[in-house]
Amino acid sequence: MTKATPSATATNVDIINARIPGYKGLQMLLINQQGTIEQILPMGTVFKRVPDPDLQVLDVAGDWISLGGVDLQINGALGLAFPELQADNSHLLPKISQFLWDVGVDGFLPTLVTTSIENIQRSLAAIADFIQSQKAGAQILGVHLEGPFLNAQKRGAHPAEYLLPLTIERVKQVLGDYAQIVKVITIAPELDPTDEVIPYLRSLGITVSLGHSQATANQAQRAFELGATMVTHAFNAMPPLHHREPGLLGAAITHPRVMCGFIADGQHVAPTMLQILLRASEGLFLVSDALAPLGLPDGVYPWDSRQIEVKNGTARLLDGTLSGTTLPLLVGVQNLVKWGICDVERAIALATDAPRKAIALPGISPNQPANLLRWHWDEVTKELTWQRLFS
Repeated sequence: MTKATPSATATNVDIINARIPGYKGLQMLLINQQGTIEQILPMGTVFKRVPDPDLQVLDVAGDWISLGGVDLQINGALGLAFPELQADNSHLLPKISQFLWDVGVDGFLPTLVTTSIENIQRSLAAIADFIQSQKAGAQILGVHLEGPFLNAQKRGAHPAEYLLPLTIERVKQVLGDYAQIVKVITIAPELDPTDEVIPYLRSLGITVSLGHSQATANQAQRAFELGATMVTHAFNAMPPLHHREPGLLGAAITHPRVMCGFIADGQHVAPTMLQILLRASEGLFLVSDALAPLGLPDGVYPWDSRQIEVKNGTARLLDGTLSGTTLPLLVGVQNLVKWGICDVERAIALATDAPRKAIALPGISPNQPANLLRWHWDEVTKELTWQRLFS
């Protein structure tokens, strides 16, 4: 990873000879005095501009340009688990936001894993307060509730004692007064025989993701018909793909409007299976699934009432159950390229444009703030590095 080093001011600059995911050929980005992308044009386009002696020109010589990453599933950082947020530790949120900005993330969804309703409410209150005042760093785009409406048979590291039945009444209890900041909720759809919960959640503007589930392909398809549009960490905590019962994942990757998050740390899913996934579907995006020790050295750390051991960026309960990673989102981009699973363009898009699409935000395009990353592929070392263009 390359440290962010500003190479120009964030305003009144033309970036030329850039490659941009989703655009053909070399492009130029015109950034106005407000620090916003004004136009993206193919190199060689003739256009008129009022002469400006303060205009800067930055030639990136064929490097890739993207927005920063968006992490839709991140459980904590710098020692703080988001489900443990409360008034006396919420001062860590600005530090976490700045840390995530420094590792290339523009926005994120603090993810609350299964815990008590009291803990969820306390965490939601702290996040809601922070959103009101946040200015610098990676922006909190909302909250991802990963539970407590999960199938006990696929709960993984989620504590069984806090799992709840999937009913509208229970959903209302969990959301309380904070439905407006919940952006994504992960549920096991087979827990709702009434088919009422997904339409209710969609009526609140919440994106429904399926995960920690034993759903069959038919049950998943029904959930998609009701309005679910995402899948949480593909392959993990769900039935495996089977040639006679494709299951939740099979239904998802063949559905034209469903997007699947996945983890590229080499532990949650074998690289070969990721290669199969990326060949099978265009509706994918990277997540980190990073836990509270993100940004801290390897070691043993508290995790709710239990402990996790972090080794080489992988976190497991002391009984060996995989619980998450401590690798930043953009390491997944570098891994996909290093493993030869996809090209640089798609790898970058999986962490930048694709997660934005999953929650209905625009990708890199005119009128977006110029929070830009510059990616360089070294043909000699076969390494992909990045830096922030502007501080």
